Amino acid sequence: MCSSSPSILLINPPVAKPSEPPASIARLGGALRDAGIDCSLLDLNLACLLDQFEQECAPSDTWSRRAWKSRHANLDAIRSPVTYQSHDRYHRVAQDLNRVLWLSGRQAGVDITLENFSSPLHSPLSSEDLLTSAEQFRLNPFFPSFRTHLERALSEQAPHCIGLSLSYLSQALTGFALLGYLRAQWPEIRIVAGGGLITSWMNSPNWDSRMFSGLIDHCVKGPGEAELLHILGSAADTRMGSYDYSDLPYDDYLAPGRILPYAASHGCYWKRCKFCPDYAEDSCYLTRSADNTLAELNALIDTYNPSLVHLLDNAVSPALLGKFAEGGFTLPWYGFARFEKILEDLDFCRALKRSGCMMLKLGLESGSQRVLDQLDKGVNLERASRILNNLHRCRIGTYVYLLFGTPAETEEDAKMTQEFVRNHHETITFFNLAIFNMPVCGEEAEQVEDRFSDGDLSLYCDFHHPTGWDRRRVRTFLQKEFRKDPLIRPIDLRNPGVFGSNHAPFFCPRKNPAKIILSP
Repeated sequence: MCSSSPSILLINPPVAKPSEPPASIARLGGALRDAGIDCSLLDLNLACLLDQFEQECAPSDTWSRRAWKSRHANLDAIRSPVTYQSHDRYHRVAQDLNRVLWLSGRQAGVDITLENFSSPLHSPLSSEDLLTSAEQFRLNPFFPSFRTHLERALSEQAPHCIGLSLSYLSQALTGFALLGYLRAQWPEIRIVAGGGLITSWMNSPNWDSRMFSGLIDHCVKGPGEAELLHILGSAADTRMGSYDYSDLPYDDYLAPGRILPYAASHGCYWKRCKFCPDYAEDSCYLTRSADNTLAELNALIDTYNPSLVHLLDNAVSPALLGKFAEGGFTLPWYGFARFEKILEDLDFCRALKRSGCMMLKLGLESGSQRVLDQLDKGVNLERASRILNNLHRCRIGTYVYLLFGTPAETEEDAKMTQEFVRNHHETITFFNLAIFNMPVCGEEAEQVEDRFSDGDLSLYCDFHHPTGWDRRRVRTFLQKEFRKDPLIRPIDLRNPGVFGSNHAPFFCPRKNPAKIILSP
């Protein structure tokens, strides 16, 4: 245990999309503060990325010189609603910002973008490479930046514990460089690591609790509030914390207004889709009541004055959708939802629109009913069609997720998905295309004899498709047929690019499709 008056610093490491504050450490911070724990939050992801725009650089080509010269103007532009009134202007700004990060990374021999960090020499899927990243922390291109920010934070607070939240693979290499630096400079501080990535690793059959014992004192699986409180010696007990964003630099994030990320639940209430990590890892489902959710959201809105609410639930429950439709909430919001029967009611969709619903992210996955049934997706294509039409009529944007190359899919099934999208090209605002990765801890992975993976910490394993519909063929189909379809290509071109669904709501139209919902 820590001392009788514990304190903790919660850190969000690079790299993740810097469009909104990190909900993971804000939720943990809220729970800890509610229990009387001295806690502070540090978003190193945003801080380190912004610092990269101040690094010395000598661009040689025309594009790089333009991007470097305009980097500060482009940072201002990506935060301005005016930029989002023109797709061309927006894409140029985002691409130029990425170019500057690419230049910065190239000097260090790595790839840096607004959504990713990768190294040709080290893999986040290898425990050995992660330990090397920790040992060679000074070689990480973010080291000068995170050293400065950590020294300042630790001198101001002198915490007993540090909590590192790792949600994405793109955070792993730099996250372990952070761990190496912390261990070298402050060996007496207890270190706790959690988040979605740590949870997935701990659920993997390859996980060994001893592999990072020299760096991490405690690895936390799943919702971390209760275990973190226990580690800090608190008798308080909670599984889902409140949110506290007060330590985070809200107006520095790369979006045209403050975005409030919020989750009313953890896990998925359906949890039957055979391709999904929630099903493979048998993750728990926790949820707040719809009434409590609405009350807490309204309180957070009063405190932080956001322009947009981002619901982070794996799927917003029908009960919560119903509470929104009843009234009492009118701020713009978006989030994931399933193709539930309740959305077949046009009047209900109109009520959702009045509540502020700008966009729903919907997991369709396939246009083949046979494939959907085999995946136990629980989606009926006729219902999905009616729902898409309803949302379109109500001017609610749709961000549809499609998954190709599952064991159940054939090339003919993929063409059925293409035909479904063609038939609904007017009602699908955006889409996300993905090629199936088999979860390493899933039932299907156990049944595949010739599966293979990239490292001991791989979350997925590749496999030889039973009908030969392998990744290469799927990729060729998507590039040469699906994306080039004249009815589908305009949807593809609407995608906001590097920020994806995080910025998509700002392009959802009202009566004038050239205008975004948020006014300049």
